[in-house]
Amino acid sequence: MTTRPVGGPIFTRPFKVLAIFVVVGFSVVLWRLVAGLGATTALSDGYPWGLWISFDVLVGTALGCGGYAVAILVYVLNKGKYHVLVRPAILTSALGYSLAGFAIVIDVGRWWNLWKVPLAWKLYNLSSVLLEVALCIMAYVAVLWIELSPVFLERLQESGPPRIRQMAGTTKRFLEKALLWIIALGLLLPTMHQSSLGALFLIAVTKLNPLWLTPWLPLLFLISVVGMGYAIVVFESTLATHFLRRCQEIRMLAGLSVAVIITSGLYLFIRFYDLAYRERLGLAFHVNLYAGFFWLEVLLFVAPMVILASSRRRHNPGWLFFAAMLTLLAGGLYRFDTSLIAYDPGTNWSYFPSVPEMLVTLGFLSLEIMAYIYLIKRFPILAGGGAPPTESTTPPSGVATTVATAH
Repeated sequence: MTTRPVGGPIFTRPFKVLAIFVVVGFSVVLWRLVAGLGATTALSDGYPWGLWISFDVLVGTALGCGGYAVAILVYVLNKGKYHVLVRPAILTSALGYSLAGFAIVIDVGRWWNLWKVPLAWKLYNLSSVLLEVALCIMAYVAVLWIELSPVFLERLQESGPPRIRQMAGTTKRFLEKALLWIIALGLLLPTMHQSSLGALFLIAVTKLNPLWLTPWLPLLFLISVVGMGYAIVVFESTLATHFLRRCQEIRMLAGLSVAVIITSGLYLFIRFYDLAYRERLGLAFHVNLYAGFFWLEVLLFVAPMVILASSRRRHNPGWLFFAAMLTLLAGGLYRFDTSLIAYDPGTNWSYFPSVPEMLVTLGFLSLEIMAYIYLIKRFPILAGGGAPPTESTTPPSGVATTVATAH
């Protein structure tokens, strides 16, 4: 199935509304870069990481792992039928990781020294997990845009001047020859930094609640992010089907949902086995905030497994969409709990995101949606034609109006 631009107008009314959020958010970013973190955030010595790390980075990169998850299916497990999902998944990953990288820039106190991370290798602390995360994310952002570059090269081949067409064709052929190495990096880098994001919290021995503090944190972060990767592909495909009036491959998405069952089941098995082995499972039955969030996590992981256990529901777009949304909420909450809810630096510290922090995050999300809309409408990313979906492809009600009308 060939890919082609969706077409249609770009500057719709919802697109302009999103642009307002972007302008507001990035105005706050400029203020933050000049005035500093203290004047614009609720961060402190007790909570040096807040919304920009917990959501924009930890959750944002997890939501951007659709390309990683699909690449495992297509290039490792040799499931070629899913190849049609590669481009939209890589686009989501490229946008998500790029904005997560920018979130790290504004979260660092002395942001003007960030150039030293990739270049000042003589100053590296080779024992630092955070250094590995920073280098991997930087490298992975570059790899993702290289993986997506054939989209732009194809457009130049079709509509560029003769010399540009020739250069685009030559570059594309070179990338096709280097595809094996690009794919290998695209699989290695997320495996490294997603597990390392979990390893970052291993040093918070006295601050992280025992229900979340475990030597298995790196593996749990990695497994849950794979499930979120498959879920975001189902989520976006369902939205594109409905709002762009396109055909939907129900069988293909149903196959992806089986992977969600496997990853969620594996995550829950390791989580409960670890708590039982280290005799901490009893903490989950205490009547407190931590136990409540723990069981909410478990419920969000179990519910999609129950929903998708039925073949009939796996082939129903409404149930598929609902299960994908629950899976994303489950993985997102696990990261929020680990980095904020279950993190307790002491009785004298508290944290709740400031208004500027929330405006910046809203601006990032708006920019990502705008970029996604522009790129799918102008470049060959989505496969298939624009045939209207049948009754069976109608997603459940309650989808966010902004996203709906923006498309």
